[in-house]
Amino acid sequence: MSSSAIPGSATRDLRLPNVPAPKRLLSREAEESLTPRQLEILDALEAWVLQGDFADVTMAEIAKRMECSLRTLYGIAPSKDELVLVILDRRLHRLQRFGRDAIRALELDEPPLTRLRAYLRATNRAVQPTTAAFSRDFATVPGAKELNESHASFVVAITCALLEEAMASGEIAPLNAPAIAQLLGRLGYDFAHARLSDVVEGSPRKTADAAAEIILDGLRATRTP
Repeated sequence: MSSSAIPGSATRDLRLPNVPAPKRLLSREAEESLTPRQLEILDALEAWVLQGDFADVTMAEIAKRMECSLRTLYGIAPSKDELVLVILDRRLHRLQRFGRDAIRALELDEPPLTRLRAYLRATNRAVQPTTAAFSRDFATVPGAKELNESHASFVVAITCALLEEAMASGEIAPLNAPAIAQLLGRLGYDFAHARLSDVVEGSPRKTADAAAEIILDGLRATRTP
């Protein structure tokens, strides 16, 4: 079906690759079943978790900090580690909208690499840690690596789809899109990792953006006549 056959906002959605988002740890139905107080606690806990220093905190201490009962917390997640994962997964799903909004904000006829550049800049900004303490503590949570991987894989899939569009349109020469997408789509996550803090000059986001620009410029240089 052509884009002209779909009016209004649906037309703009055709500019986004049809890639399914990662499954939510806290489903929409489960989140909608939470009480207003529990939703308020989730928002407050997100701001606290992002500052770090939560590795040795117990559920009882969290309940005291939030001035709520343990039962209220256990109604959200069955353990502290799972509570942290729910909080961060919820945030990453919300931040994924930045990338989609960045693409939708462009003109409808913008080429795939322009859309990809906007998408990568938005996601690189979205996944940056707020503090070194958060990076350190989150790395100790069981399931943290798998959570990051699920969201990074989504960014890689979007990146791959846009690279394939660029090849199909003749904007770039044929290449191994899945391999290049693995490199481009993980830059924001890789440079945000605590293990790279000693080799990154400036902010991780700016480093990821600069690396992406070098790669994208190289792809344009190899485009077909």
